[in-house]
Formats: sequence, structure tokens, C-alpha cells
Amino acid sequence: MTTADARSRSGLDLSAVDDSIRIQDDLFGHVNGRWLAEHEIPADRSSDGEFHRLRDLSEQRVREIVEECAARGGDATGADTDAQAIAARRIGALYTMFMDTERIEQAGSTPLEPLLEQILSADDHEAITRVMSSPESGTGLLAAYVWTDDNDSTAYQVKLHQSGLGLPDESYYREDSYAPIRQAYERHLAELAELASLPGRTGLVIGSAADQARAVMDFETRLAACHVDVVRVRDRAASNNPMTDAQRRDLAPRLPWDAFVAGTGADPAVFEQVCVSQPEFVRAASDLFADEPVDVLRTWLAVHVVSSYAPYLSQAFVDANFSFTGKVLSGAEELRERWKRGVGFVETLVGFDVGQLYVARHFPPEHKERMAQLVQALQEAYRASISELTWMTPQTRERALEKLGRFTAKIGYPEQWRSYDGLEVVEGDLVATVRAGRRFDAAFEFAKVGGPIDDHEWHMTPQTVNAYYNPGRNEIVFPAAILQPPFFDADAEDAVNFGGIGAVIGHEIGHGFDDQGSKYDGSGNLVSWWTDEDRSAFEQRTSTLIEQFSELSPRDLDDAHRVNGALTVGENIGDLGGLSIAVKAYRMSGGADGPELDGFTPMQRLFLGWATVWRGKNRAEEAIRRLATDPHSPQEFRCNTTASHLEEFHQAFDVRDGDGMYRAPEDRVSIW
Repeated sequence: MTTADARSRSGLDLSAVDDSIRIQDDLFGHVNGRWLAEHEIPADRSSDGEFHRLRDLSEQRVREIVEECAARGGDATGADTDAQAIAARRIGALYTMFMDTERIEQAGSTPLEPLLEQILSADDHEAITRVMSSPESGTGLLAAYVWTDDNDSTAYQVKLHQSGLGLPDESYYREDSYAPIRQAYERHLAELAELASLPGRTGLVIGSAADQARAVMDFETRLAACHVDVVRVRDRAASNNPMTDAQRRDLAPRLPWDAFVAGTGADPAVFEQVCVSQPEFVRAASDLFADEPVDVLRTWLAVHVVSSYAPYLSQAFVDANFSFTGKVLSGAEELRERWKRGVGFVETLVGFDVGQLYVARHFPPEHKERMAQLVQALQEAYRASISELTWMTPQTRERALEKLGRFTAKIGYPEQWRSYDGLEVVEGDLVATVRAGRRFDAAFEFAKVGGPIDDHEWHMTPQTVNAYYNPGRNEIVFPAAILQPPFFDADAEDAVNFGGIGAVIGHEIGHGFDDQGSKYDGSGNLVSWWTDEDRSAFEQRTSTLIEQFSELSPRDLDDAHRVNGALTVGENIGDLGGLSIAVKAYRMSGGADGPELDGFTPMQRLFLGWATVWRGKNRAEEAIRRLATDPHSPQEFRCNTTASHLEEFHQAFDVRDGDGMYRAPEDRVSIW
């Protein structure tokens, strides 16, 4: 192979490099500068970047699949017994239904009437509780979902989480900076009420649509004051509150618990012991709810039902929904094309049906084999790093290595596919089908309780561009759609893959050892395996990260908008561990001793690959929303701040005191 051929296969994307920005001052800006300056975020979205480019690719591939299924015709029932044929027919029927705009326009708001009638007929707090806890409801005081039991990872458990707000976070109801959004939200509620002809309906707040919106806003503002903040929500130990039925009744004696359970449609036995994630919220919110007039609660539920089903109604409802959630909250300028929303609709209802067809076309077996090798390399690097830690005592180190050895990696797609047998597709009625889908999903989840753990279950579809760590199962999961350039390229040289998907693998493993994941043992139980000395040393390092990130403000916003270091610390630990262990794994592979390609050393190429995957930017509205709610730091800090903690980065680019990327050795954090 000639040098030119080798360079052509390096895998680096240098098309967006801005040579006017020194790497030593701004790695993110150097690698992505031209793109940041020249690229316009598409009008139908609030952010764009490499993740979105891959999502576009996945979306286009899924479009081809669902349109082919739709072109075959037929309904969602039939005599076929082949699983893929059944899945294809169901996919086609759902997509065809969503794309039938003529029928949807003719129906107007009529599909909402059965739901609204349920709300209007609720004549007391008990009846309202039954309605709001239904899977079909648009909102409710509490969201019930099923996950592994933090105290027994061999069992499933119902968890109850605070809910009931229409704005992204409780802070939106109290902070002065969000006042314009609150005003827009109230106008939005009034528009929804008007579209659904809620004013004048018996049982709702008497008055105009504006009066009804004002009543809902007032109630939600007081409900938001009961919510705990996002940092408290992250705290796994504080959220681990198993309660029997009797204990829940003692916690919130004024909440009609029997009606709540009945409304979910679940067997009451699954609620015999649940986890109440925020008991302080349940206590306060249940009293607020009990004292609230019934007509206000009905109005609150009615408006949220309209909001929840607006994307599946006529164009007036779709436009009203987009004008607030798209434009005001996220800054998008145009509604996404109908086919894109149709693809999303199908994936929401039968995502793993689509996934089976997706991987058959777009995920070669050799990609899974190469990923397995990379996962093993990262695990070996973690093992070596943990074994060499100077701040950890032998007792805790042994437990950390034990946990590392028990990680499970899932790559590409599930070994067993979820079945959608029994899902009702209501011919010609999009809203009724969505309602059926929500009931079906709830029944699927509640049925897990009391049964064995499904080791083959995935919580993302293969066509999802993302990855995750599940602490309750101690597993790392990498869907097929993220295993593409710039994250993973089977034809690229190792430096680029270690800087891309290698760091992602390291990131997900790192979540097992971040500020919350480290509270779980190798079996997935929330059990302390640390000595007090080691936990203190760990928290000293993480507190430094919290302080450092809390000082950062995105380059496109003013200094008033800063990163919440306490909210983002888990992801920041994941990024730091991911990149540092990817570097270590690459060095252990011997690749760092290789030749220059594209004018860069192997280690330089790794960091350039790292910077490429974070290429992205947000509209101001979206950036502000993410700072309030997203546990991930902005892309530029995930790239630069993380790299600045590594000695290898300083050495690779000869970064010195006075350079923008320089971080003094005493200020660098090294955890794993």
C-alpha cells in the first residue's frame, strides 16, 4: 500500500477544519470551525451536527422500508404467519394511516371526543385520579413505569415519578429568564382550548379559552413548586424509596390510591410494593391535588389531552403544537415534513418491527465482530487503569474489577425481537390507534412485574443513533445506527475508531463508575461497595469537575447562561473516562507507535477523530432549554474541556501554558 493509499483510508474528516483557529487554543473550533461558521441549521430542527446527520441517514433508510411496506397494501390483519411479513403489513398500515391527511382533516377534533368525555364525566377527585393515571392520559400527577428493582436486580418493579407539567422543567415556572416562555405557554394553552371548543363545556372552568389557560397555568405553577429539581432527580440513592401500599397511603393519605392503580389498567398486585422516586413531591402534590377544585383539574387534564394528541389531529392542531413546542421552546422555524413525522409515528408504535427490517439491510455481521473487539480492548484498558489507581484502596479496587468483569455488551440489535402481537390498529382512526398503542405498551411493561428478567430486552431500537448504560443490568448497548462514520468505520485505521466509537464505548462503561452508576454493584444492585475513604477521594475528584464545568458558558450565549455542573457531572465523568480509556486502549494496542497519516501522528488523529464526533450546534432557544434539562454538557465542552484534562492531549499537540486548551497539571482530573 502506498502512503497516498494509506492516507485515503485514515478515516479522518478534515473538511471542516479552520486553520485560523489553533488546535492548542480550541480543538473543537479548529476541527469544526468552517462547519460552525457556514452551516445553517435546517429550518425544521433546533439543532444539527454529526449525530443528526446519522439520524437523517437512519430516517431516510427507515422511510424506504415503511414506504415499501405501505406500497404492498393491505391492512394490519391477515393470514400471513411469517413474522417479517406480519411486521411489514403492520408497518405499512400504520404509515398509510398517518399519511391519509384527507381523512384526518375531515375528522377534525372528533377523535378527541371519547377522551374528553371521560374527563368531563369525572365528577370527583377519585374519578379524576382514575382518568389521569390512564396510559391514554395526556398528563397526571405521577408517571408510573417499570424498571429493575434497585434492591434486587433479578426482579422488576413499578416506579412512580413526579409529573404533571407542560413546560420542560420546574425552573421554567419560577425563574425570571423564562417569563416570556411562560407567557407564550399560556397563549398556547388558550389556543388549544379554543381549537377543541373547550370554552362553554359543562364541567370545565367557566369563561373564555384565556380564562381556562390561566387556570391551568396557575395550577401548574403551584404544582411545579412541589417538584424536586433536576439535580435531586439524578440522585439514585435518594430516589430509592421502596414502599408498600400501606406506606404509600401513609405518605399521601389524601390521594385516591385505589383509583390511581385502577386507572393504570395494571393488575393491583404489581403495585403491592413500588418505588416512590420523589416522596417529598408526592406528599406535597397530593395535598395540592386534593384541595384543587374539580373543574380546574378537569380543565388541566382536558387541555393536556388536546396537547398530547395534537400531532395526530388536523393541521390546525399540528400547527398550534409546533408553534409552541417547535418554535418557542426549541427555535425550529419550520414543521418537519409529513413523511418524517410519519416515520416517527411508526417507530413509536412498532419500532422493533422496523428494526428487524433495518438490520437485515444495513448492519453487516462483520461490523458486530469488529465492535466486539473494540469493546474487549476498552474493557482491558479499564482493567489495567483500575489496577494501577493510586487513590483507591485494594478492597474497593477488587470490587471495581469484579464489576468490570461482569459488564454485558449488546451490539447492533437484540438477539430476540419484541413481539407486537395484540397491538390494535384502528383502521382510519389515528388517535384511536395511538391510544391503543399506549395501552399496549403499558400492558407490556406492567406484565413484567413478578416475572423473570428478560436478558435480551433493549431500550433503544437498532435504528437509533445513540448508546446507553443500564446500571440495573450492568450492560452497555450500542444500536446499529450509531456504528457508522464518524463514530465507527470498519475500513478506517484504528486511531479514528478509538477516538470515535472507542471513546463512546469507554463513556458507556464509564457510566458504571460515574457519580451515580458507581453506587451499583456488578449485579446491578444499589449496594455500596466502597470504603468511606475511597468514596471521599472519588467525590473530591468529581466535585472538581462540577466546579470547572459550572464556570462554562456556550460560545453562542451570554455569560448568564452557564452549564449546571451538578446536573452534568455524570456525563462529564463518562466523557472523561471514555476518552482517557480510549487513549489507553489505543496505546495498549500498539497503534500509537504507527506512522503519520494525513500529516498527523496516530495520537493526534485520535483526538481529531474525537473532535469530529462532537460537531454540532443549537439554536439559542434549544441551547437554553438543554442547559436547564439536559444532563449532557454542550458539545464544545464535551470535546475541549474533556481533552484538556489529558496529559496525552497536551503532549500530542505541544499545548503549553498560555494556550487556550492548556490546563495546569494540578487542575486536571483523573478518575479511572
